[in-house]
Amino acid sequence: MPGTTIEPLDLVALQIPYHFRCPISLELMRDPVTVSTGQTYDRSSIESWVATGNTTCPVTRVPLTDFTFIPNHTLRRLIQDWCVANQAFGVQRIPTPKQPADPTLVRTLLGQASSVSSPFQSRLSALRRLKGLARDSDKNRCVISSHNARELLINVLFADTGSGSSELNVEALAVLVMFQLSESECESIASDPDRVIYLSHMLFHSSIEVRVNSASLIEIVLSGTRSSELRAQISNVDEIFEGVTDMLRNLNSYPRALKTSIRALFALCLLKQTRHKAVQAGAPETLIDRLADLDKCEAERALATIELLCRIPSGCSAFASHALTVPLLVKTILKISDRATEYAAGALMALCSDSEQCQREAVNAGVLTQLLLLVQSDCTERAKRKAQMLLKLLRDSWPEDSMGNSDDFACSEIVPF
Repeated sequence: MPGTTIEPLDLVALQIPYHFRCPISLELMRDPVTVSTGQTYDRSSIESWVATGNTTCPVTRVPLTDFTFIPNHTLRRLIQDWCVANQAFGVQRIPTPKQPADPTLVRTLLGQASSVSSPFQSRLSALRRLKGLARDSDKNRCVISSHNARELLINVLFADTGSGSSELNVEALAVLVMFQLSESECESIASDPDRVIYLSHMLFHSSIEVRVNSASLIEIVLSGTRSSELRAQISNVDEIFEGVTDMLRNLNSYPRALKTSIRALFALCLLKQTRHKAVQAGAPETLIDRLADLDKCEAERALATIELLCRIPSGCSAFASHALTVPLLVKTILKISDRATEYAAGALMALCSDSEQCQREAVNAGVLTQLLLLVQSDCTERAKRKAQMLLKLLRDSWPEDSMGNSDDFACSEIVPF
């Protein structure tokens, strides 16, 4: 980011003042802080020192009486002034750092947000301040999380939901999705049908942010719950598949909505017994329509979801009826990643095993060349096995001239799965 980095200095023409250097890194300090012994260090350096188990001051070797680091604002301003004065030597002004959240303030805000006796606007303001702090940095999220915040936020989120969603519920949701929940916290949501139904309703909220946050929490809970019974309790709700698929279909111009809906749909489709609900909600055609809009990571997840849905008859039929399914899957092989190739080959295997029409489409799309390249590539062994199975399946479908002119095919050993 422009203005946030310091280029190497011409030390022949310019010397950094001694007191501007961190005693640990010997580099110009960007965020000077003072420890209990009175010594000043760059925050990142002293935090790394303490994080590795050291309990003494690096300069004086005196034990630190506490690990509170006080910002040295005066020294930071002097360093900034020095940077400005020496711009001719390539020095860029260091930015004013955002200070970590004060634990006392966090405790106060959490208490205020969760207190049913506090005025509504006071609680709302506290939640919004917590949201701002959590968005600022990982460090702030750690401070907030260490004060039992997740449990408090869950309680606020699901309080008084019978009358619909209030601003308190919405803001609590926005803060909560910035944290990874524990298994017990995920189970406390998954095991309560009213909470699951509430989240499914939030998928159709008038605010796009609320819809995305709801889908995000559903994915977090599904991923954090080991019990297949509890995961099934979530995925049995038809509205959840409909809401997530609708997001994927209609909010593709919002990157976070696209990413979140793919993640949620994949988590939902991991349960075989409810995959038919994804098909009924129109997930197959939507996945194919959106595949080209995805980055590498989400394309992998989308292709994994496609392969999962191809393992049930209704899913296989839905994908086979989309004109772009087979050509897109063939084109994907060896184009995105090893994982994407493996999932695409698996989906093609399922489709071609079920339909001679898909076999002809695959051949016409050039699958022969792709599979031969795959078998000879450094791709995963599972991907190669799927490619070999598909080659064997399609062997009778190749045009005669392709068979005759392909030395590679003649030499390729087709081994059973």
